[in-house]
Amino acid sequence: MHKETIKKLKEIISFEKMKYNISLKRRIWGCLTNHPEIIIWKWLYYSRKNDYYSQFYENGIRGKIIALYYLRKRNKFAERLGFDIDTKNIGRGLLIYHPGATVINGSSIIGENCILHGNNCIGNKGPAGSPCPIIGNNVEIGVGAKIIGGVTIADNIKIGAGAVVVSSFYEEGVTIGGVPAKIIKK
Repeated sequence: MHKETIKKLKEIISFEKMKYNISLKRRIWGCLTNHPEIIIWKWLYYSRKNDYYSQFYENGIRGKIIALYYLRKRNKFAERLGFDIDTKNIGRGLLIYHPGATVINGSSIIGENCILHGNNCIGNKGPAGSPCPIIGNNVEIGVGAKIIGGVTIADNIKIGAGAVVVSSFYEEGVTIGGVPAKIIKK
């Protein structure tokens, strides 16, 4: 069990490292210049590590200490970036282009290869326990777009900048936008 989960974690991190195009040269240059893309990658790396140790070592003291270490590192970068995101229900391949007030409720479910352009909000309508969004694979979410409530977004959908999504969209491959969001391109 442990070997399978650690293999899956390494595969997720390797895949996301490739998506962010992180090479040793780029990492060194990014650290020297404080490049946002490198900082976002570090946040995502520590977040995935925290998710792994939090779920796998729930009862062991060693795992709790390691999970706390990664949680602290993740939160340090999240504060710099303006993120309030819990990645435990987010599939591999998350790509965030810009730092800035991005909030994702921990109960939201997001599929693989989701792209966020920044300043997004994905969450419930009100009190704790309210239904949260379920977002499919390969969904691209434009700058400032909001997805609120227990809505479902199908695979391969593009959500325009500034859109407010308050109803479900089940048709794959469409572009939605506006306030409230509606299909603008099939």
